[in-house]
Amino acid sequence: MPPKKSQRRQQILEALAQMLEANPGNRITTAGLAKEVGVSEAALYRHFPSKSKMFEGLIEFIEETLFSRINLILNEESSAAVRCEKMIVLLLAFTERNPGITRILTGDALAGETERLHVRVAQLFDRFETQLRQVIREAEMREGLRPQIPLPAAANLLMAAAEGRISQYVRSGFKRTPTEGWKAQWDLLIDGFFREAVSQPAPGPSSSYAHS
Repeated sequence: MPPKKSQRRQQILEALAQMLEANPGNRITTAGLAKEVGVSEAALYRHFPSKSKMFEGLIEFIEETLFSRINLILNEESSAAVRCEKMIVLLLAFTERNPGITRILTGDALAGETERLHVRVAQLFDRFETQLRQVIREAEMREGLRPQIPLPAAANLLMAAAEGRISQYVRSGFKRTPTEGWKAQWDLLIDGFFREAVSQPAPGPSSSYAHS
């Protein structure tokens, strides 16, 4: 019995991810992908109208995986520091387990592809950073804590550290894993990240009095 349409789509995306991992630096062709899947190029296009749509399918998989798990983290954890840590570890561990897909996140696999894909990846990272910013912002209300530096810069610092590890992973040919040594780096990064929020004193009675 031939595979169902949804199964064939999944098979195509998995083959694309495997080729991205096995051929770093090389551009993926639909002919090569069709050969990997064991179908004709025409069969590929019955499931995806273009190679761009295949890449979009992988980006959607990344989004669904990351943000569904972030929702679980937010429901399970109340500490802003722990929430941020688990979110970053989620991102690093996901890229470590999916090296081919990680080439999409760094843009390495998108050279020569449509600009829309680059924008889509940028939006994914922006969304992740916005979520970090929200967690840090809520720390003041929930825990009486503020970041030592302005909120946007604080969230961006965490994001930049994660993205740096991911870029090194791809650049090393997947040898320098993102999670290696991360725990010690995180402990240093988060130490002193927050400070107690200083509440403003309530305004006192006015020193001037109205005269009748």
